[in-house]
Amino acid sequence: MSVPERSRGVIALIEDNCTSCMLCARECPSWCIHVDSHGVTEVPAEGGRPRTTAVLDRFAIDWSLCMYCGICVEVCPFDALEWAPAHAYAEQAVGALLHERERLADWLVE
Repeated sequence: MSVPERSRGVIALIEDNCTSCMLCARECPSWCIHVDSHGVTEVPAEGGRPRTTAVLDRFAIDWSLCMYCGICVEVCPFDALEWAPAHAYAEQAVGALLHERERLADWLVE
């Protein structure tokens, strides 16, 4: 979803698209994205090779550090991050500026 520059507010997470590749966190200039995951090994039937996939444990954005530059949205190869459809401020209170993945997903439905 492409949102005009002037109406950008917060970034939303589409959790089903996230593969825990960590590209967003590595490219973030303010290091405000926190991603934790663990690997799960799947062994296919019929003598296939075992395959390890990452399972997302935690995805959080610390809005007190975020510059709202949108680099994370642009570099995500899986379209797991996008600008929320409506302009909104992350929070009114400083203590509530760390949003975990559940709260980031809520930005798409508000």
